[in-house]
Amino acid sequence: MIVISKTVLLPFQIIRADTVWKRSLGLLSHKGPLIDKGLLLTPCNSIHMFFVRHPIDVVFLNKSNRVIKTISYLRPWRVVPPVKNAHSTLELPLGTVKAEKIRVGDTIQMNFLN
Repeated sequence: MIVISKTVLLPFQIIRADTVWKRSLGLLSHKGPLIDKGLLLTPCNSIHMFFVRHPIDVVFLNKSNRVIKTISYLRPWRVVPPVKNAHSTLELPLGTVKAEKIRVGDTIQMNFLN
């Protein structure tokens, strides 16, 4: 089976959470669902959804922004254990993985808000 990877340019801006404080806060400050923005936690290879109110899509990336794992519809109060070789975790609006056809092996390009 031949798998063709591609580069995916996300159609919205990404907030970078690259300090202990920003990673700890994560999506807890968002009252509503993620809309037209995402959150990149780096370094980060696992997440929890404690106290997060809305489901999200999640993409785990290596240091080159290549997709290691995708999760569509991660619900509140769930835990994702450490993902081998993941360097960053990209939290996205619900439905993004399907809409952008993000697959393992793809490379993600991002426009950062901060």
